Amino acid sequence: MRAIGNVMLAVGLALAGLPAAAQGLCGGAGDGGQWIGGTEAASDILTAPAHLEQLALVLAGQDHVSLFRVSTLADIRAEAAGRGAGDPVIDLRNGAGEIILSDDDSGGDGSARGEIALEPGTYCLSLRSYDGSPMTATVRVGLLSHEPLTTGVPVSPDNPGLVEACDIAAAFPMAEGPVDDKLAAGVTVTAAPADRPFLSFQLAGERSLTITADNEQADPRIVLFDEYGAQIAENDDHDGLNALIDLADPLLSGRYCIALSALSDSSLPVTVTVKAYDAVAARLARIARAEVAPPLDGSYPVTALGPLERRLHRDIRTGTTATWFSLDMAEPGLILIETGTDGEGDTALALFDDLGRKVSFNDDSNDTLDSMIAARIMPGTYMVAVWQVGDRADVATRMLIERYAIPQ
Repeated sequence: MRAIGNVMLAVGLALAGLPAAAQGLCGGAGDGGQWIGGTEAASDILTAPAHLEQLALVLAGQDHVSLFRVSTLADIRAEAAGRGAGDPVIDLRNGAGEIILSDDDSGGDGSARGEIALEPGTYCLSLRSYDGSPMTATVRVGLLSHEPLTTGVPVSPDNPGLVEACDIAAAFPMAEGPVDDKLAAGVTVTAAPADRPFLSFQLAGERSLTITADNEQADPRIVLFDEYGAQIAENDDHDGLNALIDLADPLLSGRYCIALSALSDSSLPVTVTVKAYDAVAARLARIARAEVAPPLDGSYPVTALGPLERRLHRDIRTGTTATWFSLDMAEPGLILIETGTDGEGDTALALFDDLGRKVSFNDDSNDTLDSMIAARIMPGTYMVAVWQVGDRADVATRMLIERYAIPQ
């Protein structure tokens, strides 16, 4: 095993200088996160005198997590602006760890931005670099009445920009009457956002829903509003550049409006579907996208690599669905995971611990489309996901995993 004493000492000294981090928040996604106001009491957006802000140093393949609280129902704006060539991506999670908002470029100039109505509770805003490279960025969370950090996407004929409201009176109905009995098969409309910026549907009873918008060339964004104009949820990039909103908590009966826009080309057709929410299918889809880790009870295919002694490699075929592996670490150390496709693919990697917490992520490294993760880990079982970004399928991929020991 190779010694990494100087590297690990530097990492240890750096970590020792950080303030105490929160644990157990947002289903574990908030572990290691920092309160955006400095303390939990000062991180309530409703009692803060103005917006709250952090300067975030995002390490390669890592997330920076900002924690904040909402004491009463409120409309919140979350933003991140990278410095220099930084391209931030944000994910907002509720107390259960579910992603309720995700965005890449809605702030304009590569910045991320999203607005959403939040119930009282604790929330975790994860910030990462789009390509997995190191980045310095400013994170801001505030009320819609607070000064924004970003300008929003400039309005043009090809890009209608951010949608802050939905005109339900002018919306195109996705079906005649309530859609409840059609949700199993799904209700679908295909239209260009420039032609049909607003779509509406009606519910006769309480329903849990999934709403999707598909066409990566258009890069669609969807925002859901109730009939009174209150924003319920928003999404830009979820499955590649496609958009998805999962509403596990049932919507009440009534009319709803979907604001449809496109960040690339609003003249291209986008397929919008409203269907019944399937908790099992939603979980499996998130595992396939490597957003969450699979169970290790044999119910989902995970290839066991056994104890990682020093170095191993595997030749595999990868596609857009994540391929999963598990491995065991007997002692603390540094793990290095690399992929190579001889220029034929664009791989991504994610590493999770046995509690399902994401340890590290990387898409592109060393100015290539290959991936690399270097992470300090403790003894235990870890899961590795590898997949292809975009629409590449059946790509010959070599994965290399090495373990470096800490000298005693």
